[in-house]
Amino acid sequence: MTDETPYARLTPDLVLDAVNACGLWPDGRLLALNSYENRVWQVGVEDDAPVIAKFYRPGRWSDAAILEEHAFAQELADAEIPVVAPSVYTGRTLLHYDGYRYALSPRSGGRAPSLESADQLEWLGRLIARMHSVGARASFVYRGRIDRETLIETPMHAVLHSHLLPASQIDRYRGAVERVDHAVAARFDAIGPVRTLRLHGDCHPGNVLWTDAGPHFVDLDDARMGPAVQDLWMLAHDQRAMDALLEGYGSMRDFDHAELALIPALRAMRQVHYAGWIAARWQDPAFPAAFPFAAEPRWWEQHITDLHEQAEELE
Repeated sequence: MTDETPYARLTPDLVLDAVNACGLWPDGRLLALNSYENRVWQVGVEDDAPVIAKFYRPGRWSDAAILEEHAFAQELADAEIPVVAPSVYTGRTLLHYDGYRYALSPRSGGRAPSLESADQLEWLGRLIARMHSVGARASFVYRGRIDRETLIETPMHAVLHSHLLPASQIDRYRGAVERVDHAVAARFDAIGPVRTLRLHGDCHPGNVLWTDAGPHFVDLDDARMGPAVQDLWMLAHDQRAMDALLEGYGSMRDFDHAELALIPALRAMRQVHYAGWIAARWQDPAFPAAFPFAAEPRWWEQHITDLHEQAEELE
């Protein structure tokens, strides 16, 4: 197993054996769930409900950072906020088996929220506000922050050291990212200090599941410190949707409306990070299969154009 192919040994048998090591009796049913950064399986269990087994990508987070995520999830659950927290086995949530780190959690189904529904958006706004009230109680120590180093500088270097970016586009790409970086820095400087708190961090529609009982959040794998608006903007495709989210949010917790001016900066940072993430993970066999467009020069040409458009919006 290498850093480039970290899951080469993660066979179905190993997944079943890891679940069995927790005292459960897998019945042989395995369903691979949609996940690229980690590997996630639904595992059938004899005479019981299936469990979700999440195997963490080696080298991405330290044990301390993963345990901090687990503690945050449990803190939210204890506050009756609907999140899926990892289960405890022999007093631990972070488990180890044959060189892999993993966690088990209850299976929790649902459907995507309707982002056209003002009622559902207000409901989500209230839940995010409650989550932020818990998140504001303390700070992460090990999980980092939403900042330019993490979301711009590091991914840029991953792209520049990758063979995916055509040589003819290197200077144009570097120039586009540097322009975005300067524009993002200027926007944050213009807004001034903003309150940061523990966030979900990746609160897009795929990480919210809706049932007849309402919504619940999954996947805190990108939980970090950052401004509250980070957990709102990916759920709002237009101003009407943002207004509905803020209507719900404001009924539970104060929101600093100055943070809305950070949305173009956060969007640009996410775009830079996305390309860098693909480049950094390209040796993982799952990535060329899932993102074949990243091997095409025209995609990088469009990406560079998009970055200039993001910078122009910020400027």
